[in-house]
Amino acid sequence: VQLVESGGGLVQAGGSLRLSCTASGMIFSSAPMGWARRAPEKQRESVAAVTGGGSTRYADSVKGRFTISRDNAKRTVYLQMHSLKPEDTAVYYCTAFYLGNEYWGQGTQVTVSS
Repeated sequence: VQLVESGGGLVQAGGSLRLSCTASGMIFSSAPMGWARRAPEKQRESVAAVTGGGSTRYADSVKGRFTISRDNAKRTVYLQMHSLKPEDTAVYYCTAFYLGNEYWGQGTQVTVSS
């Protein structure tokens, strides 16, 4: 299983970014996918998740601002982020749950300046 993220960068507070994650080596359409983040000196936080059927859930800290979606034809999961805050600064990781294992991408840095 390989997960490749893209779309991170530097943005001002209040701005938007969209992260993408393309998966290979797995049956994508039925696999739960998610996004997690790790900020310096903080524990890893699960940000959003989407099931194979399209059900979603979000961390309270991002509800109403972030949207997770998936395009099974493109084997890609997205995280659309709006109204970004400095506390959203972190390395964002794509995650996949497949055949009983959890897989992580290499991560993409998101930095929100105040």
